Amino acid sequence: MFFALKGPNFNANAHAAEALSKGARFAVVDDPMVVQDDRFLLVPDVLTALQDLAKYHRRNFNLPVIAITGSNGKTTTKELVHAVLASDRHTLATSGNLNNHIGVPLTLLRLTAEHEIAIIEMGANKPGDIAELAAVAEPTHGLITNIGKAHLEGFGNFDGVVRTKTELYQFIRGKEGCLFVNAEDQLLMEKSSGVTRITYGPTPWGDTTGRTSGSGPFLELTFQGRGNIDHTVKTHLIGDYNLPNAMAAIAIGQYFKISDKHIAQALSDYRPGNNRSQFTDTGRNRLIMDAYNANPSSMAAALENFASMASKEPKLAILGDMLELGEATEMEHLAIIDLTLRLGIDTRTVGGSFKSAAAGEGPACFETTEDLLAALKAEPIQGRLILLKGSRGIRLETVVPEL
Repeated sequence: MFFALKGPNFNANAHAAEALSKGARFAVVDDPMVVQDDRFLLVPDVLTALQDLAKYHRRNFNLPVIAITGSNGKTTTKELVHAVLASDRHTLATSGNLNNHIGVPLTLLRLTAEHEIAIIEMGANKPGDIAELAAVAEPTHGLITNIGKAHLEGFGNFDGVVRTKTELYQFIRGKEGCLFVNAEDQLLMEKSSGVTRITYGPTPWGDTTGRTSGSGPFLELTFQGRGNIDHTVKTHLIGDYNLPNAMAAIAIGQYFKISDKHIAQALSDYRPGNNRSQFTDTGRNRLIMDAYNANPSSMAAALENFASMASKEPKLAILGDMLELGEATEMEHLAIIDLTLRLGIDTRTVGGSFKSAAAGEGPACFETTEDLLAALKAEPIQGRLILLKGSRGIRLETVVPEL
């Protein structure tokens, strides 16, 4: 079935006939001018039809649906939760980061009778987004990884981010569902008050407890299993800031009665991809690739973790602009520059926002990745431990061949 979606720069109604000629059984359209026969299903709005069909399909299944959102770490957490649950159950999870008003219904339409649990990642860049997605997916369980300064341009301010993310809590509250909450996050604990919840984290009074237990570049953690038995896991995730993401997966695994052995093995086997907390030894340098996305809170966490890492090689941070911050752009980029100076990290930045905030002082600033590439070719870097962190639009992964 072909859904003729529209966007700012495209209108798929024009391609409905072509889709049918290439094998689609039906084409859902909202332009009566393209209708030729009864294979064209005319609806008032194609996107609404897609979402309504996904909701109808989801209601055919009586199974737990776990919604995951947050400013930082939601995709990594979703992948970890999927790894844990899939170790023992037929589990559906969002592919990649298809977490918006189109991706969520497409994920729900993949549900089959074989699935026992579904994990739906939900993204947001403006008020009301999470409420809209929750109304489609109708989750029974919810998790907000954290709430930070992301997409401020769309939300207006931090309070707008808080209101939008906690729309998930409000939906779960109305359905008398269950939340998974980081016990050390005061804001999330406050906003989830009065809802059935499972808490997790290093706090000893949490329902699921764990702590970091290693000092290497990769996160090593010990969590308390059934019978008060400790389980130590060496992960392939760079950075202790991934502890809450791993703990969320442990909490959800224990809640759904996955054995502690399966949980530990799943976390140990998981390997991050797509430039998220990836570690690479190029033979010339060691790279920490965390350049899928960035906002002020995730950037600060990555830098602080980088500064604390033991390393024989001198460190270098290559930071790309944090996009979609609106009026807070200059202030937040200046704050990150100040942080690199306080931490004593040799830094190079890429993008106009960092360059404007620096105003000729502080780190070496490059307008584009192409400018940085030219500099790296002229003066190659070798024998460094390098953190690459920036928003996806900066394309920091393109400089890796020169490192």
